[in-house]
Amino acid sequence: MKIVIVGGGISGFAAYLALRKHLPQPPGGDHEYTIYEAYDTDETTTFRERTKHDTHSSTLIVGGGLGVAPNGLHVLERLDSDLLHEVVQEGYMVDHSNLKSKHGHLLMRLSSSGICPSSQTSNDRSPMHLLGISRHALWRSLRRRIPNATIVNKRVSSVTANPNAPNTITFTDGSPPVSADLVIGADGLKSIVKRALFPETDEDPYPPHYEGLVGIGGFLPSTAIHPLLPPGSMNFLFSGNGFFGYFYAHSTPSAPHRSSPHHISPPGDTLAWWSTYSIPSPPSPQTINPSTITQDLRTRYASWTDPIVKTILPTLTVETVWPMWTSPPLPTWDRDGIVLIGDAAHTLPTTSGQGSSQALEDAEALSLFLAHYLHQTYKTDTHVSEKEALKLATKKYTDFREPRVREILDRAQTIQNTKRDVGVFWEWVMYLGMWVVGFFPAWVGRWQRRVFDYDLPGEVERVLREGGG
Repeated sequence: MKIVIVGGGISGFAAYLALRKHLPQPPGGDHEYTIYEAYDTDETTTFRERTKHDTHSSTLIVGGGLGVAPNGLHVLERLDSDLLHEVVQEGYMVDHSNLKSKHGHLLMRLSSSGICPSSQTSNDRSPMHLLGISRHALWRSLRRRIPNATIVNKRVSSVTANPNAPNTITFTDGSPPVSADLVIGADGLKSIVKRALFPETDEDPYPPHYEGLVGIGGFLPSTAIHPLLPPGSMNFLFSGNGFFGYFYAHSTPSAPHRSSPHHISPPGDTLAWWSTYSIPSPPSPQTINPSTITQDLRTRYASWTDPIVKTILPTLTVETVWPMWTSPPLPTWDRDGIVLIGDAAHTLPTTSGQGSSQALEDAEALSLFLAHYLHQTYKTDTHVSEKEALKLATKKYTDFREPRVREILDRAQTIQNTKRDVGVFWEWVMYLGMWVVGFFPAWVGRWQRRVFDYDLPGEVERVLREGGG
């Protein structure tokens, strides 16, 4: 079977590794995999070089940092325990999040840990924490496990679904089209593959939506911060004129447990920071002057008295500028052996804290459903064709994933409204609301457990068992 993955980002690479792990061997030989990516995928390429082109990924926590929640780390663990430990070593584990006012007053403390009941590769039942890591470091760890020959540096121009034959992929360079039995769209918010699901119109019927917010961020030395910021926390500061966040970017190199997702290690010498605030029209990352934005940021937050913000404002430099985009809910994620994952299917706001984790869940869930139906097809006594098995698997995947992602999106959009500019009265109403909710940790924790402790393999097995698949 020919499998094409369009997009060489986190979701595309995770999909490749998950498929290689789970798909059964076909009767006539191994499956044939190709990943098409428009930009450079050399693992030595820096984050700045990889993001010099326009990007529409919402998996970013701006500044090049992101959070991989416990449910996402469990996907990595089930995929390859060595991969999990390598990724953890590249970042910093946090076991709680602090929600604060602009003056540094703690409004709410939330646990950032979770346990998966059916973890397949670890006997350690202690909680996994949340990982703060640079996006490039996570991408690079996945990239190291992809053979160079599998990745083709080409930009896809179109994908055409064929109900009774292989699907067709064309390219912008005019090279000959290729056919594939399975096409996985991991090509982000402005997905070309998505257009194949809705061929009735020439225009994108579900274009991305600018949220009216822009994110900026970067990294800076944390030596002066250590006395002010205890280990193991990710910090979120809210106000009426913007939002600010920061966390240690990695552990100290000498920490004995720096590759363990179950431990909080002494922090290293780098702090990751990011900020979000309202801008009516989406700016282009290529046309903005970072020095101007840096000065605007200092002016915007000049009245803040949080000690860490006050310490880093004079020295920080804006490294990235990202408009916040989301995608509207799609009526379907699949058609005739074409299927979407990650941002191509559901671009979540950064407030979800789940962009990368949900992309990883997509990759694992899709591979498990495909493995189940293809295994049935490759039996000698079955009458289900490979094409029909792909249709059944991708439809089951869509029906399985969409409700969970929709629930996370709905909650994230509510939280996102707290980052928009408001007056002093509503700022204090927001503070009061967070402070009151902080007195009911069991209520807040119930939602987090549903997200963090998610048993994806167990849920897939339940769906297949109940559906008679």
